[in-house]
Amino acid sequence: MNDWFRPAGSAAADGFDVVVTPQNAGWGYSSLRVLTLDSSREITTGPEEMLVVPLAGGLTVTVGDESFRLEGRSDVFAGPSDFAYLPINTSAHLHADATARVALCGARTERVLPFRYGPADAVPVELRGAGNASRLVRNFGTVGAFETGALIACEVLTPAGNWSSYPAHKHDEATDTESELEEIYYFEIGSGPAGEPGFGYHRTSTSARGEIDVLAEVRDRDVALVPYGWHGPCIAAPGFDMYYLNVMAGPGAERAWLISDHPDHAWVRGTWTDQPIDPRLEGRR
Repeated sequence: MNDWFRPAGSAAADGFDVVVTPQNAGWGYSSLRVLTLDSSREITTGPEEMLVVPLAGGLTVTVGDESFRLEGRSDVFAGPSDFAYLPINTSAHLHADATARVALCGARTERVLPFRYGPADAVPVELRGAGNASRLVRNFGTVGAFETGALIACEVLTPAGNWSSYPAHKHDEATDTESELEEIYYFEIGSGPAGEPGFGYHRTSTSARGEIDVLAEVRDRDVALVPYGWHGPCIAAPGFDMYYLNVMAGPGAERAWLISDHPDHAWVRGTWTDQPIDPRLEGRR
């Protein structure tokens, strides 16, 4: 399998369901760990700041004498979750009253910020695109929504049959109009009415920065890594909603998410002004 696409289970290590680090990804900044938590676990952040994001269930996060209860949610399609921020060089205790699935979104930084709580009702929710390119974005950890040293994170919900991360775009060089950012996609795919496993597709292709060729059939809990290159679309197969968690970081002194659209696809944005947002998203804010 392509090094930049890791099917469910293939990135498991050290008791985590998913472990992507700068070391095993072969890059410099972004990380993601996904943990199924049945009771308690100690986490040490080291040189990475982290956002603790419940994917399903809730938990308590404790650092020293301070604790935050994360109510979480039933699953990633249910709405935004509350979350906690862990500073660099911090030991944290995670405790779930029942089974919880938790994402630890990370980025290397030298900036020291406090242990903090992010409430679900403060997460900015954006409807992006139009027509069959409509998707919902939960900007819980983006620039302007929540302060971090280097980390940028968000969640995207793509209704069945729709396209997202489209037009194809990139952020692999530092210019006045583009940021240099590594990106992780962690996918969860909805099932059919009788529990049938869902699927979708993800594409990353070569840019001037380097050669890369990923065209993957995406299943539940797969991971795609984007070190550089044009990425998108992500396509949800008809009948199956698609969720993905994006984690980004890079070497820039300024924390920013600036992109360039693929020149062959950029014109598509202009067609959205005459199309409605997919009505399936209106009730999911």
